Amino acid sequence: QVQLVQSGGGLVQAGGSLRLSCVASGSFFRINEMGWYRQTPGKQRELVADITSGGVPNYVDSVKGRFTISRDNAKSTVYLQMNSLKPEDTAVYYCAINTRSSGNMNYWGNGTLVTVSS
Repeated sequence: QVQLVQSGGGLVQAGGSLRLSCVASGSFFRINEMGWYRQTPGKQRELVADITSGGVPNYVDSVKGRFTISRDNAKSTVYLQMNSLKPEDTAVYYCAINTRSSGNMNYWGNGTLVTVSS
């Protein structure tokens, strides 16, 4: 069994910053990709950023230059530093990992709400 425990999030004013963390624990050999997704009511969950096991990041265009994804492999942890937050960043953010050699993320966190007020 694999568990992802998220922390961070909350309410912040536009222009502010937040940092999300996600720690993976349980039975897995290794973690390949790690990532952050977000979802707002009535919309599909979308990728915000992901990062390979080698540390290569990938971002959705709307957060480039504002968000930074990073990981600590020794701690099985992925982070999302969010700066210059905008009201449109308001969403439930989910972390996810892929413990397989290929394919999509196969474990998900429970989500944390990020609210950006204008």
